Amino acid sequence: MSHQLPDVQASQPDVTVGLSQVGVTGVEKLVKIARDGKRPLVLMAEFEVFVDLPGGRKGIDMSRNMQVIDEVLEAAVSEPAYRVEDMCGDAAERLLAKHEYTTTAEVSMTAELVVREDTPASGLSTQSTAQIIASATATDEGTREEIGAEVVGMTVCPCSQGMSASRARDVLQDLSVDDDTIEEFLDKVPQPGHSQRGHATLTVETEGSPEVDLMDLIDIARDSMSARIYNLAKRPDEDHMTYHAHANAKFVEDCVRSMAEMSIEALDHLGDDAVVHMKQSNDESIHQHNAHAEREVTLGQLRDELDA
Repeated sequence: MSHQLPDVQASQPDVTVGLSQVGVTGVEKLVKIARDGKRPLVLMAEFEVFVDLPGGRKGIDMSRNMQVIDEVLEAAVSEPAYRVEDMCGDAAERLLAKHEYTTTAEVSMTAELVVREDTPASGLSTQSTAQIIASATATDEGTREEIGAEVVGMTVCPCSQGMSASRARDVLQDLSVDDDTIEEFLDKVPQPGHSQRGHATLTVETEGSPEVDLMDLIDIARDSMSARIYNLAKRPDEDHMTYHAHANAKFVEDCVRSMAEMSIEALDHLGDDAVVHMKQSNDESIHQHNAHAEREVTLGQLRDELDA
């Protein structure tokens, strides 16, 4: 005997409250990044996909839409892409076209990028990783795309370092070292300060595709902290990182300011309406809490602030 499934949609009460985001997360796909004259990079990327739900509609028909979402993502990743943000933009526009009831479709992607490099002192070949961040939001007015990365580095606390320098100054004075020699020594030998692993995030969002090089953004984020860190480090490399970090002590907010200053120079070809998102989070070494600083601002506003 066959049984007819009840019309669940019809049996529910009318809905009048819309939702800004309904969709799926944790969708994994292989993504190929095309490179001129080289084999494409293959990434395991994780996607999040959302559409908005207007008032009066009870749901996005999740079971049916999962097939649509998978088809859209498969189409977007089927060929190597030169820009992952364009791939997200293509997927968002396809979703918008397939959902007649929605006015906004959002697609975001994260993936781990492995980059080859040499250690700073010993010159040994090693690798570093960065978390790629890409997204796109498609509406009837157009598509905005975002690209950037999160990287790991090292910071040193200037306040802690200042206390160590004060202690060293007192000891050297007790040893009858003259003031000029003391200051020259402290200038050439940075004093200890508590250090932490830092996480810097930098993204750029524009109307259409941001005309930026992802590796430039990665370099800015890495250089915004006290020092870069490396997966492989021999003793000369450890000394290099430790010295340069302590010679460039920074608070968490200083890292964001450094990102802002370097972004202005690197992104001078973009319009004032481009949006820059800068974030620094430090895993504190001598505290049970962590430190965080963040700024989202248009390039136009940032330019005005730094020119003032």
